Amino acid sequence: MNELDEIRDYLSRNHVQMGPVEVSQALRNMGQLVTDARVRSLVGALRQDSIGAGILDPLLDLPGVTDVIVNGPQQVYFDRGKGLELSDVSFNDDAAVRRLAIRLAASIGRRLDEGSPFVDARLPNGVRVHAILGSLTDCGTCLSLRIPPQIQLTLPDWVMNETMSKSAAILLDRLVEKRLAFLVTGGTGSGKTTLLSTLLGQVDSNERIVIVEDSRELDPRHPHCIRLESRTANTEGTGKITMTDLVRQALRMRPDRVVVGEVRGGELVDLLTALNTGHEGGAGTVHANSASDVPARLEALAGLGGMRSDTLHSQLAAALDVFIHIRRLAGGRRWVEEVAVIESSAGRCQVVPAVRFFPDGRTQREAGFSRLEKLVA
Repeated sequence: MNELDEIRDYLSRNHVQMGPVEVSQALRNMGQLVTDARVRSLVGALRQDSIGAGILDPLLDLPGVTDVIVNGPQQVYFDRGKGLELSDVSFNDDAAVRRLAIRLAASIGRRLDEGSPFVDARLPNGVRVHAILGSLTDCGTCLSLRIPPQIQLTLPDWVMNETMSKSAAILLDRLVEKRLAFLVTGGTGSGKTTLLSTLLGQVDSNERIVIVEDSRELDPRHPHCIRLESRTANTEGTGKITMTDLVRQALRMRPDRVVVGEVRGGELVDLLTALNTGHEGGAGTVHANSASDVPARLEALAGLGGMRSDTLHSQLAAALDVFIHIRRLAGGRRWVEEVAVIESSAGRCQVVPAVRFFPDGRTQREAGFSRLEKLVA
């Protein structure tokens, strides 16, 4: 046990605060040298370890940071739009990471221990936290912190940041204006949620948007936006509110557009039903490595909601118009790569590329371009 742990243990056992007087007394009782500099250092370290995200706070405050990842005590990474970068931050040991994880979970009334060794929740400041204890990993306790966007990007911002071509921005603006139903697709950390938030900001201010999310991340620049967030069961096993519950409630709230932040379960069935009953312009995101992979991914998700494959394809053809695919380039930069459309044949849907955008400025029309032209005409 290091000195900081000894002080912390002493203060805890004696039920006293972590102020300078208490720390000085603890040092004396432990037979340690007491100096003003040493007391200030220990008090600062104790407070840092008990407030906010502790030693991770400086990383969370870096401009442009979207994620902070902890793989045990010695590997702390952050992402500021260029892929994961190894930081110079480290914890003393796995116990320190575990303490931070437990404290973050407890701050929102969640349990994290060997009986419940992982947690996924949103902190009061909007940061999404996932933690899993070292008993389930090979590297120690792991933390994943997702920072909500500090600014609300517009389509011109995407073009200026070289994450979208100008022609893509014009097309996407047109898709929103025409009230087409769409899904943003992409891999983990590709920017799906950020792009969807930007596109929702293009919706006419007279329209009412109702957003359903597992953990609140979308924050569109729009004056009439209602955000609903699912909820896990409490420690007594009650109070759970699912995404499916919220999608059904959203339909009763007089929405002009229904949005599901990330489609990853049976709520897909309710979203497709909504889009097939007069709710135009609905949207969401779905994890997929390419737009062409989406039908297979949606089949799996529809199965979770009790929908058969043939029913899914008939619903899909009528509910969705366009898929927008975003990915990370080799250097970590995000790029809006493709817009695709749905075509149905013999009762099966397939995603057909309509236009591709290249980082060098080229735009390439694909097989689905004529259908896309009709949709935005």
